[in-house]
Amino acid sequence: MTSASTAQSASADPSPDDRATGSPGDAGGGGIPAAVRRRLATVDDRIGRGQAWLATTVVVVIAAILRFVGLSHPPGKIFDETYYAKDAYGLIDRGVEWNYKDNGPSYVVHPPLGKWLIGLGEWAFGYQDTETNISVPGHLVTTAPEFGWRFGAAVAGTVSVLLLVRIGRRMFRSTVLGCAAGLLLALDGFHLVLSRSAILDIFLLLFVLAAFGALVLDRDARRRRWARALEAGLDPTLHGRAGRPPSGWRDWPWWRFAAGVLLGCACAVKWSGLYFVPAFALLVLLWEVGVRRSAGVRRPWRDAVLDELPWLLVAGVLMVVTYVATWSGWLLSDDGYYRLAARYPNTPGLSDTPVIGPLVNLWEYHKAAYGFHTQLDDPHKYQSWPWQWLLLGRPVAFYWSGDGNCGASSCASEVLLLGTPLLWWSFLPALAATVWLGLARRDWRAGAILLSVAAGLLPWFWFALDGRTMFSFYAAPAVPFLVLAVVYVLGAIATPAPVSGTAPPPSAEQVGDRRLVGGIIAGAYVLLVALCFGYFYPVFVGRLLPYADWSARMWLDGRWI
Repeated sequence: MTSASTAQSASADPSPDDRATGSPGDAGGGGIPAAVRRRLATVDDRIGRGQAWLATTVVVVIAAILRFVGLSHPPGKIFDETYYAKDAYGLIDRGVEWNYKDNGPSYVVHPPLGKWLIGLGEWAFGYQDTETNISVPGHLVTTAPEFGWRFGAAVAGTVSVLLLVRIGRRMFRSTVLGCAAGLLLALDGFHLVLSRSAILDIFLLLFVLAAFGALVLDRDARRRRWARALEAGLDPTLHGRAGRPPSGWRDWPWWRFAAGVLLGCACAVKWSGLYFVPAFALLVLLWEVGVRRSAGVRRPWRDAVLDELPWLLVAGVLMVVTYVATWSGWLLSDDGYYRLAARYPNTPGLSDTPVIGPLVNLWEYHKAAYGFHTQLDDPHKYQSWPWQWLLLGRPVAFYWSGDGNCGASSCASEVLLLGTPLLWWSFLPALAATVWLGLARRDWRAGAILLSVAAGLLPWFWFALDGRTMFSFYAAPAVPFLVLAVVYVLGAIATPAPVSGTAPPPSAEQVGDRRLVGGIIAGAYVLLVALCFGYFYPVFVGRLLPYADWSARMWLDGRWI
């Protein structure tokens, strides 16, 4: 599933900006055989840029309105905000997570980057903690304190919608399908709740998706590099450097390096970002093999491994350096937990040796946190197993209150981490269809989507074997790729199957009819998802409802209560 059908568009949008490039400076000109030019083609962002960005802006504005309006409700710290909002303020105030109640360093088991991003909102808009009587005004403007600690999550959720629109457009060569992907993510209740809560998973989702987007850009850049070299007369059958494109510093895989940095950021939010590292490295190799095979290289696998392994190692080093850099507050302070061996005389392995001592202690801290995660098996009311997640078997209640005047004798207000049911119950059929279409069409997009979903979900099935406590929000990084699977299938419905063998190509009328029918089906599906989202919206944002109206939304025999 690498490159054989790179030019096979799943587009339902016949606008000019969806066409693959064919210019000499992009995907080759008359000097390249038509079949090779077609396989090396990429989206030309110079065509239809204004219309594409206008459509993107509309989707992102919808996402932003849903995420920022009423962000301060519910009041107070909900669910795990009681940990992360406090830790974030400690990072902003002292450079490390700090327990102000006991006046000592906090022992935390997640890296600091996500909490730094939460803390930036607290710095800008203010922070308050009634338990410790802390009340700090914002440096930019003072608002309700909940807005401050939820601001970063709302920004991350909105930006992730923007990224998915642009990634979808580039992968499917369709502004319509790209916007459909972004709109579906914007209308997902699961994503919305995470975007309106000061917990870490929305930041993990953002950095994983951004890393994937960087690799898609890297794929396109490398294909254009090969196309230019072939147009200039490169003979790919030659051995050694003679059969390779130029390798000056401008030709280095800069987007791949950016992906390494972004994966370092993902791991610095939660260690589960590591699951995407081997998956994305495999994607890079598959795509590099594909471009060499399309160009006519005799041994594409061998050459891809030899040529690209050093660059992957550089990206890996950048990932590690980025991860360690996010601990700079801990490294440069004497206050962090386990930071100084002298303060923990009963803890073996710590060291106060200059320079190397902080790194040794950081390693010991990581060992202790890893031990905590591996032994986390205490039962929890809202825990669930991975095979329940896509079925919405056990969502997590972030907030509940029966107080308030709703005009009825009994009221309810809840924030429920629940995916929009129609969308989420489409994921499994869409994955099955993506497998079939990917094999039938040998489509690199299907492989990229499926591998990314596997990286986000399958490791948790393994951890379930030892009974580890887990929750549905662990699936967050996989959600954008699940949405891409749905959109991929919608695009396939609207697109004739690739021509093979001696079969005649479809007529323009047949293509137009297919796109019309497919467009109606896709439009109807998105509309139904929007209606479903609207029905459940009150339990995504904690709106006060009559108890009977709230109960009507608790489906699956009370499993959502």
